[in-house]
Amino acid sequence: MAILPRFTTLGHGHTVLMLHDADGGHLTFAPSVESLASQGYRAMAVDLPGYGYTPPIEPYSAKALAQSVLALIDALKLEHVTLVGHGLGAMVALETVLRDPAKIKRLVLCAGGPPLEEPAYANWVEPRLAALDDGLSMEQIAERIIPMQIGNSAVPEGVRLIRHAMSEVQPLIYRHAVQALSLFQRNAAALSQIVTSTLLINGAQDPCNPPEAMEALARILPDARTAVLPGVGHWPPLESPDEFDGLLLDFFNKERRLH
Repeated sequence: MAILPRFTTLGHGHTVLMLHDADGGHLTFAPSVESLASQGYRAMAVDLPGYGYTPPIEPYSAKALAQSVLALIDALKLEHVTLVGHGLGAMVALETVLRDPAKIKRLVLCAGGPPLEEPAYANWVEPRLAALDDGLSMEQIAERIIPMQIGNSAVPEGVRLIRHAMSEVQPLIYRHAVQALSLFQRNAAALSQIVTSTLLINGAQDPCNPPEAMEALARILPDARTAVLPGVGHWPPLESPDEFDGLLLDFFNKERRLH
């Protein structure tokens, strides 16, 4: 039986389900929850298995995490949700829609989604595993990783929240989640079957998943568009929350007019 993720929610209306990266739990989307709720959406930010008060799973993979997301959708009797995924959460969002496309109305993939190639592995996975292997605490890992991977326009309050969210992750879960990044192996043939309308958001200064990687994914997905935030690194929802939420709302409103 799949683990049901815990979540925080605010607002009423169409459900926007937000899936975080390996680096932190539901706090990744703290500004977005308030912003979307104020605009008439039911905003839900989950803690994936092993994060917050959600029990862990074994094995830890995008497949297993997607099964938990689908179990939550079923348990809450949600229909045609919007999935927003950041980093590892973007991979989980893709896996979720591949498994049950009828439940997903649209996708937003932020700073993640494509299977990792060598440069992405070197910039995303290796520094985090090296920090764990060095025996650093999660607070120390945050101090090492964040300055290397934020953009030069990141808002200070957002950087503090990135640091806090990363510090809250359990080291063993962090290792499993980081390793899961490199286990996501959905190829172009599989991804090209996703007909769900998709927005891909990237920070221009993201070393983990640079804009060209998202552009390549957009060329594979049948209905995808891209947006790049200047001066932003790997955490757009917190580095530039107003601009990130503006992109979400613009995408939602355009989709609403089309349908």
